Amino acid sequence: MKIRTRYAPSPTGRMHVGNLRTALYEYLIARHEDGEFILRIEDTDQERFVEGALDIIYRTLEETGLDYDEGPDKPGDCGPYVQSERVSAGIYMEYAKKLVEKGEAYYCFCTKERLESLKTTVAGKEIMLYDKHCLHLPKEEIQANLDAGMPFVIRQNIPDEGTTTFVDDIYGAITVENKELDDMVLIKSDGFPTYNFANVVDDHLMGITHVVRGNEYLSSTPKYIRLYEAFGWEPPVFVHLPLITDEEHHKLSKRSGHSSFEDLVEQGFLPEAIVNYVALLGWSPEGNEEIFSMQDLIKVFDYRRVNKSPAVFDMVKLRWMNGEYIKSMEFEEYEKYAMPYILKAFKCEGNCADTITTSDGAVLSWESILKILELMKTRIEIFPDIPEKIDFFDTLPEYDPAMYTHKKMKTNSENSLETLKETLPVLEAQEDYSLDALHDVIMGYIEKKGVKNGVVLWPLRTAVSGKQSTPGGAFEIMEILGKEESLRRIRIGIELLEKEVH
Repeated sequence: MKIRTRYAPSPTGRMHVGNLRTALYEYLIARHEDGEFILRIEDTDQERFVEGALDIIYRTLEETGLDYDEGPDKPGDCGPYVQSERVSAGIYMEYAKKLVEKGEAYYCFCTKERLESLKTTVAGKEIMLYDKHCLHLPKEEIQANLDAGMPFVIRQNIPDEGTTTFVDDIYGAITVENKELDDMVLIKSDGFPTYNFANVVDDHLMGITHVVRGNEYLSSTPKYIRLYEAFGWEPPVFVHLPLITDEEHHKLSKRSGHSSFEDLVEQGFLPEAIVNYVALLGWSPEGNEEIFSMQDLIKVFDYRRVNKSPAVFDMVKLRWMNGEYIKSMEFEEYEKYAMPYILKAFKCEGNCADTITTSDGAVLSWESILKILELMKTRIEIFPDIPEKIDFFDTLPEYDPAMYTHKKMKTNSENSLETLKETLPVLEAQEDYSLDALHDVIMGYIEKKGVKNGVVLWPLRTAVSGKQSTPGGAFEIMEILGKEESLRRIRIGIELLEKEVH
């Protein structure tokens, strides 16, 4: 039997991380078994339809690499692939009426007022359990109501007695009392099917073998099973996924700021890293490997290794993983992503010439900008980190001279002042400001002075950066800034320390 899975999103906005995980797992199940992956748009809830949401679905699937075999724009033998078009074709009404004929469903003409009167509160939550009132209407009355154009819904007829059992491939066998199941609506008064009914009909007609969804649907699955049994159809394999929570173990919500794929992309995460990370939200491979390309995932993915426990969305781990992807990028591709943030740090919007003039008046060559790019490649986790880490190249920040004191480096204001005063003439006499030349001249001074490296390098780096943490040390920074700007900053450091010491 050929494996066929489907991703069936509703066009209601951005793709939630949970929905992306569902799509990814369905895709991997199909591809792992050389099966087929189908896209179906579930737009039966017209009130929740969001303009532009269809474009978001197509764009997200393309950016994440989840290529589908059949869909609205790739018609196969099971179309239409948009549920509203299937409504127009009369598919759902046809199958609902088949259930009515079999006694597995019935017309319900109850008014909103009557349904309101059936509401009750259970465990602090208001619910409505339908009392099967219309199940017992005479056939003549039903036909008269239909002929008169009276509004109706079609409800599933679930027996009051007995139990319903189904097997989920993650949670095992689950049995529920039928009396706990409501006679859910299959066809709404507007003629549209409910989500649950349309799912069952479409999954059967499209030959779907595996249904993947969040475990919040576990409670409604018995109703699905009863529909399959009523039609005499073979149910698909059900794979219910664990909840995704934030670090506080609350359900991941839109308020978290990283609940959707687009949120994460806008925050600077790479699509490949997002997909890799989302794959691990509830599933674990056999080994300890955590970095997987899509082809790697297709090869090793086994949905039976999905956990039952909630998966925690850990932003720290996602940032780490994204950093690993950045490190492994080809430089040309990395430059394409990083350069806009480099230019932003230098307040250089739009096109820039072959040189950049900093806010402090220094002129940096394009070679220097590329050196900054090289420095950052292994030192960032997301691209928006860049401006804050390199802004000192654009302008020397105001800083506290206390920064010169470092216990581990054995530096203080006095010996830092001495270092800067003694190295200033050495650096003034130095014409070659390449990395190797600067290294040689300063290390020569350190050897002659007979002190630890940190005693000299910490004050120098502090003076030329005005920061405690920088991408690269004193030599890299001075090479990029050039002689004139480096000396200017060292002189500023001397002035600061002289005020501090005296």
